[in-house]
Amino acid sequence: MQRTWRPILNPWTDRIRSGGFILVLVLCACSSHTPADLHEASRESGRLLIEQYGCGTCHTVPGVRTATGKLAPPLGKFARRVYIAGSLPNDPDVLTRWIQHPQELVPATTMPDLGVSEQHARDMAAYLYSLR
Repeated sequence: MQRTWRPILNPWTDRIRSGGFILVLVLCACSSHTPADLHEASRESGRLLIEQYGCGTCHTVPGVRTATGKLAPPLGKFARRVYIAGSLPNDPDVLTRWIQHPQELVPATTMPDLGVSEQHARDMAAYLYSLR
């Protein structure tokens, strides 16, 4: 009779792992990334601003016809992401600041500071959070 190998698992470790996984799922489901200040922002304006500022030179952005860049990460399903720039929490205020001043948040980033105003950044963030 051949025995199959099975790892010895600590029941507490399994509970913590499954509980942590469930917590992450609940937090993701509850996080809509669209607080009141982004509801007021114009998503259509944000889409047009993404085109005007030339974000599509580096990024692919669904719904923006000129955004076909391959140098930076594609921004499809942006609202589902956990991080911005690999380490910043995907939060509307952080995203707005990132769009305005990426070099201040991550000095070594290749994303340029394009002189985006706060209102334009909020509109652009509203559009990105509509990408689910």
